Amino acid sequence: MVVVFAASVFALSGCQREEAVKNKIGLVFDIGGRGDLSFNDSAYAGLERAMADFDIEATYLEPGEGGENREELLRTLAEEGYELIFAVGFLFTDAVISAAADFPESKFALIDGYVPDLTADSNIVCLGFAEHEGSFLVGAAAALKSETGKIGFVGGMNIPLIQKFEAGYRAGAAYVNPDIEVVVNYIGSTGEAFKNPQAGRELALAQCDQGCDVIYHASGASGIGVIAACAERETWVIGVDSDQYLTASDEEKPFVLTSMLKRVDVSVYETIKAFVEGNYEGGYKTFDLSVDGVGYSVSNEAAIADIQDQLEEIKAKIVDGTVVVPTNYEELDAFLAELGG
Repeated sequence: MVVVFAASVFALSGCQREEAVKNKIGLVFDIGGRGDLSFNDSAYAGLERAMADFDIEATYLEPGEGGENREELLRTLAEEGYELIFAVGFLFTDAVISAAADFPESKFALIDGYVPDLTADSNIVCLGFAEHEGSFLVGAAAALKSETGKIGFVGGMNIPLIQKFEAGYRAGAAYVNPDIEVVVNYIGSTGEAFKNPQAGRELALAQCDQGCDVIYHASGASGIGVIAACAERETWVIGVDSDQYLTASDEEKPFVLTSMLKRVDVSVYETIKAFVEGNYEGGYKTFDLSVDGVGYSVSNEAAIADIQDQLEEIKAKIVDGTVVVPTNYEELDAFLAELGG
């Protein structure tokens, strides 16, 4: 059984390893793996924080190039007695369903995927996010900062999950400027679309050529190319999942307006916390604006300060239900029609 990358980290107490049995926590990245500066790295940050706070044994694995061995890695961890296993990404959905059925003693946490008919007693918990809400805020930010009245969106894989980012972004932009134009491009229709920085770069450059002066990407590691292209053209870029200002190069930092924070780290940490405290439940958990499960970054203070008050006002309206953010194209059309009167 071939594992492309694996590492184990053991929590220690002082200088001596305790003899007490530790909770065994496993995590399997999706393609792109650790170092994608986005989704996978955010998941690892949650695991790393949990390793510091709890007396656990943790292991993380990476799938092969095309991700075909996702289920094999889940089963490897279950066979080795890992009690809580994270599957990072919706592409694990079928693999989690299969592995969970054969290993009822292990708990599986599926990030971004959906398994129907789960209950609190299930050994699967689906961890979801209100990406549309966070995207609405950065869409508003893009429209507020745009001088050309034209902004861009670069998506990774053209599927409903990423269309959810797009819908929120376009709605947020239109909310503050009904006349805003949004140029939308997707990199591809397979998981490889999340790990193609060159394609991301080319699409971002093309959008710059069309007059876009702010570009938001929801494309995983492909976004590395989007950020590079925007810095090259001295154009605002909006990151995704984690605060990409913090991982940008010194040359890129001035152009990272903000990032849509999808707190995968929070979902991983809170799930581990519940598990080690004996409070794990299967079913569904959603991390939205009201619990800071999504949001926007303010690390580039010089860039975001002049619009932050407006963004906070919009955030409050989403949290209290005054603004209902669309999650798909049908809801987006209705939202835009209502804005147009």
